[in-house]
Amino acid sequence: MSDEIKYGEKAILEAELEPWSNPYPDRDYLIEITFPEFTCLCPRSGYPDFATIRLSYIPDQKIVELRSLKLWLNKFRNRYISHEAATNEIFDALWEKLEPRYLKVEGDFHPRGNVHTVITVEKHKE
Repeated sequence: MSDEIKYGEKAILEAELEPWSNPYPDRDYLIEITFPEFTCLCPRSGYPDFATIRLSYIPDQKIVELRSLKLWLNKFRNRYISHEAATNEIFDALWEKLEPRYLKVEGDFHPRGNVHTVITVEKHKE
């Protein structure tokens, strides 16, 4: 087996959120995105954590390009990070890049050890 990095792994390593121009900046409309295959690693045990990440936002001048979002979210898969930190980091990155009128990020983590965690972060532009 080759130690060469695969093209998909390379794409994930290099991924950055890519903002695009909003085609309708003159109106409020809601964009909802679901990412059902989010993974990261528990910082205490190293066990994998699986989640569905749900994004809802009302764009202002920018929207997120979906392929860049998918690849960027996959960067978490080998990171030791808590549910709370992962959800807040996703929120912060999207808020900074997109400067939306409204943003909500929900991390719905699959039960492990009979514990189900849902982290929700939301904010309206002032």
